[in-house]
Amino acid sequence: MHLSIELISNKIHIVRGKAVMLDQDLAKLYGVETKHLNRQVKRNLERFPEDFMFQLTQAEVLRCQNVTLKRGGRGRHRKYLPYVFTEQGVAMLSSVLNSRLAIQVNIQIMRAFVAVKRMGLTYVALNKKIKEMEKKYDVKFRVVFETIEQIILEMVKAEHPISGSDTPKKRIGFHGD
Repeated sequence: MHLSIELISNKIHIVRGKAVMLDQDLAKLYGVETKHLNRQVKRNLERFPEDFMFQLTQAEVLRCQNVTLKRGGRGRHRKYLPYVFTEQGVAMLSSVLNSRLAIQVNIQIMRAFVAVKRMGLTYVALNKKIKEMEKKYDVKFRVVFETIEQIILEMVKAEHPISGSDTPKKRIGFHGD
């Protein structure tokens, strides 16, 4: 079974500042029911500390796109809020599910997590570069704008001398005569 990194990475959400995957998405990828996956996890809770797995709040469920709280496919809601697994939690899942498919899927999920991290690092580097360019060009443009402002002030002074001369002021706008 080959899963694309794009398919898997679309199932990675950021919750509480961590990249996580929902129990129901993982269950689909592993080819098991969500309740089976969660049962295996509960039988091995010592392998899943809070930085590996945690239960979402109702507000967090609403923020995760594509989250459906349906059970049994008949529109009934899940009895419990979903669990999410960090990268380390997903790695631990292959040991509790203990099947060839789980191992193969886990390898592909780990690759997706790495790809998502790379994209994040690329974004951070790109964002930093943009900020540096903004600073660099802001200084240059400030000089240009200050020069233009100075030229405008000199033109205004030339047209409207501030001294007490009695030269008539130029009228601005449309003249009917």
